[in-house]
Amino acid sequence: MANRLTTFGNDLYTGKRSFNFVGGRKKWYTIAAVLIILSALVPVVRGFNFGIEFRGGSQFQIVGVANATEQPAIDAVAEVVPGAVARVTIVGDDGVRVQTDQLEQAESRELTTVLADAYGVPESEVTSSFIGASWGADITRQALLGLLAFLLLAAVIMALYFRTWKMSLAAILSLLGDLIVTAGLYAAVGFEVTPAAVIGILTILSYSLYDTVVVFDKIRENTSEDGQESRRTFAESVNLAVNQTLVRSINTSVVAALPVAAILFIGAGVLGADTLRDISLALLIGILVGTWSTVFIAAPLYSQLREGEPAIKRHDQKVLKERERAGGSTAEALPVA
Repeated sequence: MANRLTTFGNDLYTGKRSFNFVGGRKKWYTIAAVLIILSALVPVVRGFNFGIEFRGGSQFQIVGVANATEQPAIDAVAEVVPGAVARVTIVGDDGVRVQTDQLEQAESRELTTVLADAYGVPESEVTSSFIGASWGADITRQALLGLLAFLLLAAVIMALYFRTWKMSLAAILSLLGDLIVTAGLYAAVGFEVTPAAVIGILTILSYSLYDTVVVFDKIRENTSEDGQESRRTFAESVNLAVNQTLVRSINTSVVAALPVAAILFIGAGVLGADTLRDISLALLIGILVGTWSTVFIAAPLYSQLREGEPAIKRHDQKVLKERERAGGSTAEALPVA
């Protein structure tokens, strides 16, 4: 098995075996467009389940509960604050978290007493806290500013590093697609959007960008080594670079995704650690989507942005004409399907 994988990787690197990522870009663009549109519609139709840090409100944490169920908390909130919406979450085996709209101090004290009675625990086992709406709005603003700053700095640094704005543009467009798809899937599963989730999304953007930079660095190496005597078109050089880094991209993604999946399904599901759940879901989605977008979107898009340049166009036409004279066919070049 190991020998087969080694042979497969070597064949991809030498070009003996190749997947036509660049030639099939129209198909990949269509798939990406459908995913992005669906992901953008999910928050519009369903909306995000914002955590208390963003929407503000009061929170009560009950520990040492013998029978952790949601209904006693719902009934307690309805008794103290009729008409209020209670968001109840079971935390671990003996914990309950209750979130409501922001309550007055007297209402908070009364609800603390009622919750303690409802779950049969001392009042000391019930802790309360509240977050004002202004603080939640500030957190939202800071998160958006952080995202914009990240994208701007990433675009400038990549343009300087690769010495072409087209690589930077392709990477950022791919990155924006990752962000929309991740956010859409997050809204679809209904998990709370918390600061931990925002941190996870920013982290996977960095991961996706890292994977893109590795592939683009190989693309730059291949295309810069192609002189006038090169027998490959520009698209073929880009496609070769993607194939040469494909095994590495897959390995890196698998190695990164496995521990994140363990955190999500074991740490969050078994141990009931909500913070781990919030950040690990964003990380898992982002790792998978980021790897896909680098290979199927970012690289083909960069190739398309460069293929119309006069020097590259002349070189490609020269390569295709030489193939015709040698008894080949222009169909040997990568077809765009």
